[in-house]
Amino acid sequence: MLKSLRFILVCCCLWPTLSCARDTNYADNPAALALVDELVAEEGFGREELLALMADARRQESVLAAIARPAEKAKPWYEYREIFLTERRVNEGVAFYREHREVLERAARETGVPAEIILAIIGVETHYGRIAGSYRVLDALSTLAFDYPRRSEFFTSELKNFLILAREQGMDPRALKGSYAGAMGYGQFMPSSFRAYAVDFDGDGKADIWNNPADAVGSVANYFVEHGWTPGATVVVPARLEGELPTEMMSEGRSLKPRYEVADFIAAGLKPELDIEPKQEAIGIQFELEEGYEYWLGLHNFYVITRYNHSAKYAMSVYQLSQRLAAAVAP
Repeated sequence: MLKSLRFILVCCCLWPTLSCARDTNYADNPAALALVDELVAEEGFGREELLALMADARRQESVLAAIARPAEKAKPWYEYREIFLTERRVNEGVAFYREHREVLERAARETGVPAEIILAIIGVETHYGRIAGSYRVLDALSTLAFDYPRRSEFFTSELKNFLILAREQGMDPRALKGSYAGAMGYGQFMPSSFRAYAVDFDGDGKADIWNNPADAVGSVANYFVEHGWTPGATVVVPARLEGELPTEMMSEGRSLKPRYEVADFIAAGLKPELDIEPKQEAIGIQFELEEGYEYWLGLHNFYVITRYNHSAKYAMSVYQLSQRLAAAVAP
């Protein structure tokens, strides 16, 4: 009994120390200090300002746990689609459309990206801004940059871009919130994507994708424009398989970029169920159902959607949600 009491007392005495160990900052981290040197030399940051930020950045164990979880895209299609193609997500999308109809239609008119595609991206990413992430971006990116070796290079680059964009936009990097991976705002832009594609769509002098739906809508539309969206073009068509298609013609485990003509698929036994120009390039897509499979031909605009998230299941969820939203808001 005495030994047990001593053990409890020792643990209680050590607990504050253990808690502090988990609440690590990056003031003395060699990789963080190397980033500070880089930003000072290349971008003209003040060293003391950056050192203060690194001292304020906190390692988040929950970030490391979250990024280690299996990705949703590992689910079969019939389970994956149920996450996004829900009645609630459609209803919330209709409400968002009605509230922001003018800016959505202006973005569609000016960019050629349909309002329902923009709306579906925001719906899939954040439930139309309702769930946009509660982590400090500074903490999330620092944790992944300096304590997640497998992707340290990528997240260090994103942290660098984040600090630059905060300065460019006149924002406090300590205050900005996002996902566990550092994605931000209605459309969940990573910092490099923000700097490349975010726009001030309402002319107030700032691209605010966190609190300004107009900027968020315009930025998503601009992302698609910059990745080559073709206005008015078909996105994807259902197909039926009549034969055994060569695996190199399918998207699974390979590039999602269209690289065979529709005529090649027809000749190989994957036939579109809608009229489509035979010379168009496409990619074959196979989705697992509870029983059997369904087949599609993804065209150029389908590929553009996958530039937002490199997953055929993601792109199809966005497309199918967009179609449900378009039907729901039609006059």
